[in-house]
Amino acid sequence: MAQERAEEEFEEDYALSGDLVEQVLDATERADAPLLTSLLEPLHAADIADLLEQVGSGERRDILKLYGAEFDGEILSEIDESIREDVLEHLPAEVLADAVRELDSDDVVDLIEDLEEPQQEAILDALDESDRAAVEQSLNWPEYSAGRLMQREVVTAPEHWTVGEAIDFLRAEDWLPDQFYHVVLVDPFHHPVGYVTLGKILASKRDVALNTLVEDSFRTIWARQEEADVAYAFNQYHLISAPVVDDDDRLVGVITIDDAMNVLDEEHEEDILRLAGVGDESSISDSVPETVRQRLPWLMVNLLTAILASAVIALFEGTIERLVALAVLMPIVASMGGNAGTQTLTVAVRALATKSLTESNVWRVVRREALVGFANGAVFAVVMGAVAWVWFGTPELGLVIGVAMVINLFVAALAGIAVPLALERLGADPALASGTFVTTVTDVVGFFAFLALAGMVLL
Repeated sequence: MAQERAEEEFEEDYALSGDLVEQVLDATERADAPLLTSLLEPLHAADIADLLEQVGSGERRDILKLYGAEFDGEILSEIDESIREDVLEHLPAEVLADAVRELDSDDVVDLIEDLEEPQQEAILDALDESDRAAVEQSLNWPEYSAGRLMQREVVTAPEHWTVGEAIDFLRAEDWLPDQFYHVVLVDPFHHPVGYVTLGKILASKRDVALNTLVEDSFRTIWARQEEADVAYAFNQYHLISAPVVDDDDRLVGVITIDDAMNVLDEEHEEDILRLAGVGDESSISDSVPETVRQRLPWLMVNLLTAILASAVIALFEGTIERLVALAVLMPIVASMGGNAGTQTLTVAVRALATKSLTESNVWRVVRREALVGFANGAVFAVVMGAVAWVWFGTPELGLVIGVAMVINLFVAALAGIAVPLALERLGADPALASGTFVTTVTDVVGFFAFLALAGMVLL
């Protein structure tokens, strides 16, 4: 009972409820703008973005038409890329301009970097001259780099300042970001030399020098650094924010933890989608043609690998005809190998993504997975050997499927770690095609081992 109550409270406080979505759609259908506004006003920007992602294109257009005047810029930064262009097309120009002006430079860059040039220009034109220059400078950095991820609004102070001088500065300025965590100390050449948390500034006396309060966690990030490496650094070293420097080590921006964690989340999501072969940009809001286009190539690859496995079976057509029990047991060997390979593959891809699997421990991990595969194979060899013996009354058949099970689970474990390692060495994403290759290996080896052993022992 308590668990059910907790789940209801969670949905009420932290997630969109089905009832609320229905109320919003009903208000939209009746074109009741005041009611729609009263329903959406209490919601967080992320929840409104989720709502827009969950409804259909026509319903989304009607909601934006009624709610447009109240549209908050934060909603734009929360909206999934798959529907972003659709939302921008249906927002009135003046509403879009006001919404964009509310965003930090990093959110504006994230918003427009994948848009067509006319839409980019429309958004840039809505910005103040200084904000536009900051966004354009960020867009000059390579895609998926720290330069694209950073925000240009950085709170800095000369390294010789005291706490009192910093506090007076912070109180006097009205351009400060809505959220920031550190004051970055810079030398006369604008090179960052350390940073101080706001908590230490507030807790120290006015005459204390800022350079005596710098954090040990201070480190800079090169603007050309890949954003995946940035996310790894934030997660590994528990950073809250980090200054970004250009090729001359001059401060050009700052990355905060929310942006780094967004990248980490996107990386994990892409790995999951790629492992399933559905495209790294797949979304539930995609249209039927888009979804077909994303999934069709890998289904075609799977078809070709399935034909290869079928060709192996065809080699032993005569053996199968003489002992029909083999056709009954064949799928079990292949299925167990496929599942075992997927288990190892998932662990390996995750370890590569988090940089836990390195040259220093790769052979130890390979040995471990090989032993695990052999041990699991031995356990299920006994189980399936007994089942086959009892089922078909032939102890030799139990022996054949048992040995085949050991061979296939052992090979599956090796393939599950060897395939992603090989793809990474070749410069490819380990998650991109590993699943297809591992499944092919386990099917081919499983069928061949089982049918070849059957031909030698039973016939």
